[in-house]
Amino acid sequence: MQIGELQIYERIGEDGFDRLVRAFYAQVPADDILGPMYPPGDMAGAEARLRDFLIGRFGGPDRYIQQRGHPRLRQRHAPFAVDQAARDRWMQLMTRALDEATLPDDVTLTLRSFFDQTTTFMVNRR
Repeated sequence: MQIGELQIYERIGEDGFDRLVRAFYAQVPADDILGPMYPPGDMAGAEARLRDFLIGRFGGPDRYIQQRGHPRLRQRHAPFAVDQAARDRWMQLMTRALDEATLPDDVTLTLRSFFDQTTTFMVNRR
């Protein structure tokens, strides 16, 4: 069973999102598809942006919007070739991160569904 998206922050707090995003980005630099999309000197910045986005999206403080404005995900990712292979790899790494973060099952299910829909929306190349 999924839970309401805005209840997720209440359930896992900053710590849950920190564990999830840290587990995801620990895999990115060595990945042959996703690694090259990230500037090597800004991995900590990318990690902070994803963490803050997710925290705000799922009921926590809206630091991301305060610092960067509306997420405009497709526009922000337009410079990157996000094809089906990149989308699938992102999901693969995030699925591993979800497993490693050991969040409650209902939270994991809700986040996995959100990530699945959002990554499909982000595909911008065939």
